[in-house]
Amino acid sequence: MRVVITGAASGIGRAVAELLAAQDEPHQMLLTDRDEEGVNAVVAAIGAGARAHVGDLSSVDCGRDIVAAAVDHMGGIDGVVSNAGIISSAPLVEQTVDQFDRVYAINTRATWLLGQAAQPYLAQSRGAFVATASMSATQPTPGLGFYSSSKAALLMLMRQCALEWGPDGIRCNTVSPGPTYTPMTQAGYDDPDRRAQRESMIPLGKLGMAEDVANAIIFLLGPQAGHISGVDILVDGGMSSNLMPATGGGTGQKASK
Repeated sequence: MRVVITGAASGIGRAVAELLAAQDEPHQMLLTDRDEEGVNAVVAAIGAGARAHVGDLSSVDCGRDIVAAAVDHMGGIDGVVSNAGIISSAPLVEQTVDQFDRVYAINTRATWLLGQAAQPYLAQSRGAFVATASMSATQPTPGLGFYSSSKAALLMLMRQCALEWGPDGIRCNTVSPGPTYTPMTQAGYDDPDRRAQRESMIPLGKLGMAEDVANAIIFLLGPQAGHISGVDILVDGGMSSNLMPATGGGTGQKASK
């Protein structure tokens, strides 16, 4: 399989690349990230079949540049993992237009640009397009208004891609992580009290790891998901089902007659 992965220098993107490389089936990969040292280290660790591409996903040329590099390296594209994302943490009243534009450019627009450029090649291979969203796309998150809304837009964008590109044989889906331990979240979750508080809200009782999300992405890329398109898979340990228990709803109450 010939796969493009953005945000591949660390976290979920790196986990996807490493898990693909560990499979018996040989894969070719174009791994792209703005962190040149980090993405080169991943390529060096994976070895043959992987190539690094350094680029800024806030650029309007990002999709064209990434796809050109991918076709040059692999001759075509079977799968795209649009995984890169950023957070701008502050209340909405304190955010700026520049912050809004950058968050949406990277979290939403870059996926459209990448998909638009890759579409002809994915149509040739009847391939798969997977984007990393977030449970914050459907759950407002304090201090993350731009992030949450940009991921909500990403969910609908990918459903639209599934509708428009399905006749070309292209499957388009998203994966939405819940609380997940990655380099982007490590500083917060290395605080034992904060980690324990967050894990207490997750029915499975633990944070997700990058590999948990990567496995869902790889499933959607592969033939086992050959008739799945336009869906979002939550990888949140059941946290999204915990709203009423978290508020104490129904606890200790008997049904009235």
